Amino acid sequence: MSIAMTPPKTAATEQFPVASLALAAPVRGAVMSFYRFVRRADDIADAPDLPAETKLRRLRMMEAQLDDRRTADPLAAALLDTEARFGTGLAEARILLQAFAQDAVQKRYQDWDELLRYCQLSAVPVGRFLLRIHGEAAPADAPADALCMALQILNHLQDLSEDRRLLDRVYLPLPWLQRAGGEQRFFDRAPSTARREVLDAALDQVESMLDDAACLPSRIVSPRLRVQARLTLACAHALSARLRRNDPVEQPVRLSAVDKIGRVLPAALLRPSSSDEEITRRIVRQSGTSFRFGIRSLTGERRRGLHAVYAFCRAADDLADGAAPAEERLRFLDGWRRELERLGGSPRTPIGRELAFAIDQFDLPVAELRLLLDGLSMDAVERLRLADQGELDFYWRAVAGSVGLLSVRIFGTRQADGFALSLARALQLVNILRDVAEDARRDRVYFPASRLSALGIGHAEASAVIADPAFALAWSALAEEAEQAFVEAERQLEDCDRRVLKPALLMLWSYRPLLARMRLVGWNLQAPKACLRPVEKVRLAWLAATQEAA
Repeated sequence: MSIAMTPPKTAATEQFPVASLALAAPVRGAVMSFYRFVRRADDIADAPDLPAETKLRRLRMMEAQLDDRRTADPLAAALLDTEARFGTGLAEARILLQAFAQDAVQKRYQDWDELLRYCQLSAVPVGRFLLRIHGEAAPADAPADALCMALQILNHLQDLSEDRRLLDRVYLPLPWLQRAGGEQRFFDRAPSTARREVLDAALDQVESMLDDAACLPSRIVSPRLRVQARLTLACAHALSARLRRNDPVEQPVRLSAVDKIGRVLPAALLRPSSSDEEITRRIVRQSGTSFRFGIRSLTGERRRGLHAVYAFCRAADDLADGAAPAEERLRFLDGWRRELERLGGSPRTPIGRELAFAIDQFDLPVAELRLLLDGLSMDAVERLRLADQGELDFYWRAVAGSVGLLSVRIFGTRQADGFALSLARALQLVNILRDVAEDARRDRVYFPASRLSALGIGHAEASAVIADPAFALAWSALAEEAEQAFVEAERQLEDCDRRVLKPALLMLWSYRPLLARMRLVGWNLQAPKACLRPVEKVRLAWLAATQEAA
């Protein structure tokens, strides 16, 4: 769906399809006329030996040729002919010329939004041109825009070192580079965990765009363009996967022939486009969470509804925990707040559309989804400390209690709110107890400062807090509270239908043994992170598949 706008310089060697045989011959010719014109402009903007003033002057000359119906320039004349025959091409080319002019003078970006605004100029017009030349309608615009911006950012990521070396141009925003120690350290070819985390955070954003673009083939009328869209989506997923496996700073990352033949073609030709329901199901499946056992015990619309809620939770939680700068993470969470506002109208994302289904089907309170985002915003900071018990109570209620209340409504009961909240508190406290060391590495301490100071723990550094000998007392006290929350959940369960609440019971059965195992060992900074044993996972999978409520 995109004409790649970065080197290599010929259509035959582009990473993404330009004018493939999927397109009809007359359309291919028109697409190539558009491609050749903007390719020349891009080459001017990317010429390492030309000063910015010369680049801008040549780009202005190219734009002026589009105003001359008798131009002698063959590339401009071909594009004018395309405009005359298909009614599209000139407006899109003019916007691209703005992007190339920006490339001539702008070397760095301040945040992700600024990068996206650039992609609106440098990539979106390409998709719009292809849609208009095929006579496609407006419903295809939004997913095409998402696909084109994802492709553009993938190009930027794979060419990070080359763009900086040849053009002193870096598209990854400066605060993102700072998260890996600054620009110089980011581009040090030595392997870097911090750089890998930043690249993965950028790829998370790309893959979210690809999810938004997944419905594009189903919204395209032209069979040939539909095939082209599938090819391009498959290429994008394959390149994203390769960038996950390989570091573009250490060595160039390109799709191989094996990628194209073994992954792209089968994905494009043998698999239908992903539906919104399939996307939320995939998010849950890939998460690896023990929550999936509870979801498996549901069927039909209840399973679909819980997939929607959990996919939303997973996407928001990954943003809060990601390696993007804190300001960016908070903005990304604000993006989900805006999506929640659109649930009653036209959600823009697959998760949003599935949430709208679940809300309508099960009368879910949207306020709980907003509360979840408020809780996760507490995580989306560079340094987290909770002042007192009130903040801890708000945190678990927001990030876990909200999910519990939404879940029991999907299960089919509103008489289990007390059980849901008690269980949610227990589960979240177990997460806090289990993840102490990992959270400390992120400079997060979920044990209230009021409790710690009462034990004489007043260290500023998270690592010093959890290494203090008195921290074991704070850990044990919270573990006891988690156990009492499980006890209270089971007491509340006496008045509930266990069969309806089986998915929640599966969570209880998976977490309570973890707590018992951790309490047996006690707080130990050197102990491995507690997790379910293989035999326990098999048991849970079996329980999820049976009809017994246990």
